[in-house]
Amino acid sequence: MMKKMLFLVYIIFLEIILIASTMAKFDEVMSPTKLKMFVDELPDMPRIKSYDIINGVHVPKSFNIGMYHKKWKFHRDLPATSVFAYGTSRYTATVPGPTIEAVHRVDSYITWQNHLPSKHILPWDPTIPTATPKNGIPTVVHLHGGIDEPQSDGHSEAWFTQRFQNHGPKWSKKRYHYHNVQHPGTMWYHDHAMGLTRVNILAGLMGAYVIQQPNVEGPLGLLYGEEYDRPLVVFDRAFKPDGSIYMNSTGNNPCIHPQWQPEYFGDAIIVNGKAWPYMKVKRRKYRFRIINASNARFFRFFFTNNMTFIHVASDSAYHETPVELRELLLAPSEIADVIADFSKSESHSAILANDAPYPYPSGDPVNEENSKVMKFVINPHRQVDTANIPRNLIKYPSPDVSEAASNTRYIAFYEYASDIDEPTHLYINGKTFEAPVTETPRVGTSEIWNVINLTEDNHPMHIHLGLFVVLEQRELVNVEEFKGCMLKLNDAIKCKVDKYSIGKKKEVVLHEKGWKNVYKMMPGHVTKILVKFSFIHSNESYPFDATAEPGYVYHCHILDHEDNVMMRPLKLIN
Repeated sequence: MMKKMLFLVYIIFLEIILIASTMAKFDEVMSPTKLKMFVDELPDMPRIKSYDIINGVHVPKSFNIGMYHKKWKFHRDLPATSVFAYGTSRYTATVPGPTIEAVHRVDSYITWQNHLPSKHILPWDPTIPTATPKNGIPTVVHLHGGIDEPQSDGHSEAWFTQRFQNHGPKWSKKRYHYHNVQHPGTMWYHDHAMGLTRVNILAGLMGAYVIQQPNVEGPLGLLYGEEYDRPLVVFDRAFKPDGSIYMNSTGNNPCIHPQWQPEYFGDAIIVNGKAWPYMKVKRRKYRFRIINASNARFFRFFFTNNMTFIHVASDSAYHETPVELRELLLAPSEIADVIADFSKSESHSAILANDAPYPYPSGDPVNEENSKVMKFVINPHRQVDTANIPRNLIKYPSPDVSEAASNTRYIAFYEYASDIDEPTHLYINGKTFEAPVTETPRVGTSEIWNVINLTEDNHPMHIHLGLFVVLEQRELVNVEEFKGCMLKLNDAIKCKVDKYSIGKKKEVVLHEKGWKNVYKMMPGHVTKILVKFSFIHSNESYPFDATAEPGYVYHCHILDHEDNVMMRPLKLIN
């Protein structure tokens, strides 16, 4: 009998070893050193015009874009990867999705169609607030930077599954209406489903969206809408040996969240769907609309041949004048619109490099793989170049600080940890997403928001609908004392925030002093912003009811933070 028991124990032990071995293999990440850099040419993603031209006139257009499960080659030597991709068909779907080109004041109507399977290709965590359909994968599309009606904004609870069989409590319509009435600029569209944003974007659901205004941009002489004007959608990924996307299936705090981790990082740097691609360029100017579509990685870009960036727009808004930069820091979801002049290069190649630690600002230094982004191979012969870099770009009305000062809010960022000092969740103002709305600005007004970051991370905050200008960023003194009061009272006024926000002032860099829709909220600082809930370029009223359901949201754009649950509702009122 004893021998039989020992034999059974031995068999169970072998089964445990086998399961552990299988799980380890399932979670095995491929070393990026096995992939050679700069062997795949940079793709120019398919372009879709969101309008028709009839008798020389731009007119509104209605069309469909689907989400498809397909295979995608991220690298010459990597097996094809299962992805979720946007496109007009499964065959044409790409990662990132097609670049949508819109024209100012010409409406576009897009029906986003979910053709995804019933099972996700990545692990996800049901213990964080998550969309829970009866079947299917929830998705919803947010046009980041868009000034549009609430029903078409891509609210996290307006998700839907294949053929709209299941949908969230805030879903109301199939066909989204984009008014394109705002100022010209670069945006991007991406998934925004509750609790699944990080995995759906990791799977591939993102793409660029550009609003052009020929009568305003044309006279500037800048490149736009042509072969020398290229969106660069940059993000990081890790892969398994079979080519599939790697995402750790075990969380940092598995007793509480079996899968969720506070930040996702991969060592392979992807640009327009290719790992460390190269691009053949002429010895002339190019315009690059650089979108950081990473979950959590910040990039500090620079050229290895000492070329500079001529920064013409930040996020979706032009500067008043161009700004020349040696390096460029972009948080997740930030956009930099830059000119690179390859005629200035003394060498025949240039590497776009990165030296931002991860997590930013106090994480690990970059390694050989994530310090390289892409390579430019420069034609040795000089080209005729008629592109212009004007002294002046677009001047928008200055923000009215005196008007906004009568509407002042305090927005506090908190991170909570378990007994083993691992993060469990992050909240804004100490509130869950489901807690009643507390931010209720009036349509057409401006407000002052004092964003208090009581965490150790730099949080890129994004406000839907509203654009903002950063007025000041100041360090907190005796931050632990202040944090203790805030954790107890959760009230900046009662905790005498003015007593603590008297530290060193962090200067807002010149190219970030204009209108933004994302900004980097430094840890241990109070960042004062003026938020405008109306157009920045005119006094026109919104051509839609901004007070309608389901409203809007604001959140940290580190996707792993947003999902758990560094996001709050935003409800406009009349």
